[in-house]
Amino acid sequence: MPDRSRPPLQLPQRCACCSTTGWRLATTRRSFARIFGAAAATVGFGGVLAREGVEVGPPSMFTKAVSAEQIEQAAAGQYVELLRQAAGQRALAPSGHPQVKRLRAIAARIIPFTYEWNPRARSWKWEVNVIGSKQINAFCMPGGKIAFYYGILDRLKLSDDEVAMVMGHEMTHALREHSREQLGKTYATRAAIEIGAAVFGLGTGGRFLADMGGRLLTMEFSRKDESEADLVGLELAARSGYDPRAGITLWQKMAAANQRGTVELLSTHPSGPTRISDIRANLPKVEGLYARAEKPGERFGPPAGPNG
Repeated sequence: MPDRSRPPLQLPQRCACCSTTGWRLATTRRSFARIFGAAAATVGFGGVLAREGVEVGPPSMFTKAVSAEQIEQAAAGQYVELLRQAAGQRALAPSGHPQVKRLRAIAARIIPFTYEWNPRARSWKWEVNVIGSKQINAFCMPGGKIAFYYGILDRLKLSDDEVAMVMGHEMTHALREHSREQLGKTYATRAAIEIGAAVFGLGTGGRFLADMGGRLLTMEFSRKDESEADLVGLELAARSGYDPRAGITLWQKMAAANQRGTVELLSTHPSGPTRISDIRANLPKVEGLYARAEKPGERFGPPAGPNG
């Protein structure tokens, strides 16, 4: 993992492989079979039954204020730069690293179930990488750019089910376009102000859009966004064959780690006092999905040592 003889990599505080191009996931026939089965379960005699799973409502109207293409392009550029910096510090785990293989295997199971939540996800160039840092952090940027910091895997000793919960949670921020929503709110506010400023030639909308990439890794989500990510992540994990009860143990571990020191993920992902109870209350909505889901044929584990 990281070369401790070199200066530490300056990593973003966001809840935001030798090659910087990362890894591109492909949907397998087995994944298609799981998707088909999930879709078929919603069809009843004479029509479509009520949707099984969690309920979070429609996406925010503010997502329409900024184009998805622009945000995804900005995120892709920021992600490449992050990987380039990590590689320069020898802090980017290679494709053969056990934890990289583990995360990509888990992601491959979850990704086919993301399409229902955002049709654009079907064409995203999904990437998953591990960055050598002690930070307890992970993120999924718009367009499906995922990174886990080694610290969250090692210090919390996450099980596969808990990793799936983190991954589903972070994917949801991208699927539900929480970054796009926040940028949309900011852009809409600035646009209203600039109606008057434009008369004097003082518009700055172009600069705002140009600078959005640098903001994507430091954006703080609202508690509403966090609750939504918890619940949709719960469902994504359950449909993928991972035990949704791991959502409870995950956040118990997070809380315990936060008492011992700063958990970087919580700096951008505020945790409300009812987070665990809300997850527990929604478990009945996904237990049936988990019971019927195809379970992983291979199980992994947390890092066993410096190279694991």
